Amino acid sequence: MNKLSKYIIACMAGVGALSFSACQKALEEKPYSFYSPENFYKNENDAKAAINGVYNHLYSYDLYMQPFWNMTILDDDHVSGADWFVGTTGAGNPQAYWGYSGPWIGSYAVIARACSVIENVGKMENLNAELKQRILGEAYFLRGWSYFNLVQLYGGVPIRTESLSGNNPETNVPRASVKDTYAQVISDLKEAEAKLYPAGDPRSGEAGRVTQGVAKAMLAKTYLTMASGSLAGASISVRGGTDNGVYTYQKTVVAGLEGLDTKAYYTLARDKAQEVINSGQYALTQNWNELWSTAGRNNREQMWMIQSLAGSPFMNNLGVYFSARSTFGVGAVWKSNNHYKDYEDQDKRILDGVTHNYTTLQGTNIFYPSWEADKYKVVNGVNYNNTGSTTAERAYVIKFSAVADPEVALSDAFFPIIRYSELYLMVAEAENEINGPNTVAYQALNTIRRRVSASDASPNMNVQDFRSFVLAERAREFALEGIRRFDLIRWGIYLPVMNKIGTGQNNISKVRNTRNLLFPIPLNELNANTAIIENNPGW
Repeated sequence: MNKLSKYIIACMAGVGALSFSACQKALEEKPYSFYSPENFYKNENDAKAAINGVYNHLYSYDLYMQPFWNMTILDDDHVSGADWFVGTTGAGNPQAYWGYSGPWIGSYAVIARACSVIENVGKMENLNAELKQRILGEAYFLRGWSYFNLVQLYGGVPIRTESLSGNNPETNVPRASVKDTYAQVISDLKEAEAKLYPAGDPRSGEAGRVTQGVAKAMLAKTYLTMASGSLAGASISVRGGTDNGVYTYQKTVVAGLEGLDTKAYYTLARDKAQEVINSGQYALTQNWNELWSTAGRNNREQMWMIQSLAGSPFMNNLGVYFSARSTFGVGAVWKSNNHYKDYEDQDKRILDGVTHNYTTLQGTNIFYPSWEADKYKVVNGVNYNNTGSTTAERAYVIKFSAVADPEVALSDAFFPIIRYSELYLMVAEAENEINGPNTVAYQALNTIRRRVSASDASPNMNVQDFRSFVLAERAREFALEGIRRFDLIRWGIYLPVMNKIGTGQNNISKVRNTRNLLFPIPLNELNANTAIIENNPGW
């Protein structure tokens, strides 16, 4: 049972009574009583309820109930699915999806609540000093993390670091530059790093809360994103296209990151990631598939996960959409056949991480893939015999299947935000860009490969080969975890990689144009904030 979810639920009534001041005019929350920040923040319980209210909004129909993972996971080169589900955001048409405004609205709601916590908990004099420090650290982290998501999805955005009030009544705030938005991310994450306690320290609170190591990891990821986005004149190879061949692309610089000192940011990323590794607070899960069991939740590799609790408001439909067996009969999202073929035969991430044999809700026995019939057509005396049908060619992952009740639409799947394994791949990427594919880079990369019993990477790669290999390894390690699209965007190859596919598996369009580099700003925000004079290009 997860303590943070239980604690948040217990505090929901108190949080609902408080009207947090919004950071954007369009995001002002409806007050539910006479409570205001001035008469709410009186004691320890109020402070705890307030920070839980920030976490609470992660579980909304703006963010992780569906919209955020829908718009990020479904829009990459390695995902396929049912047209009725993937045919909007997964086909490059987010405005046709009912939740398209969710990431913007939800991120700013988190920012608004975090602003309120920072301002009001910071003024509380009768609060335990260590608890106060942790709560402020969590608020700074969640605000910085929200701006990190916003700048990647929308480019430069309006920056609010104070709640709307009589002293700060302005609702019309122009967009900051991309660089200034990243500067805000870094500032907030550094504040969080300074205030939060290490993982395992009793002062860090219940499992599921962000800790100092999580703040360090997000700083490393921020630096890495800026470094790769600003890198000019580089080439990178990607397996894909209609024939699943290897194609080399000249990367473009991400708009707004021109002129950055790429190596300096890669150095910051490497050093901060190495700091997390050297801390000894985290560890890779020895058996990769155990990561996705209920016992693997919040373990030493799962640094930060979006929490769930069966029978509570904190549930989602990840299980029903991503798992092989579903209330629909079968799931609606899977990794593509071409991506499946990018793994080595003995890689545990496909041997154990893909559901090769399953029975649909209607009782049909299915095996995957058809070209490995000798392994999966007959298992333990059961025949799985629908070889060659469209239904059979679906590589469902196990990542969201370990739920309390797989027969219901809403369940308690946890969603991973940061895994310890990513720190090693950050070091590998950054070291290669700084000093080439040396021993440090190879050791970090092969640490991840050896865990899944794959062979070590080729020892004779040049900088471009190693860069391409790390990108592919990230795709294999983090399939359907919402990372691939961001990787393609930060490397400046999203458009050519997607367009090389054209129409993908199950007739899902992968054709994209320049407008798809950023999401559209919601029309309600454009109407409310007159300082934003136009939408992102093409929308």
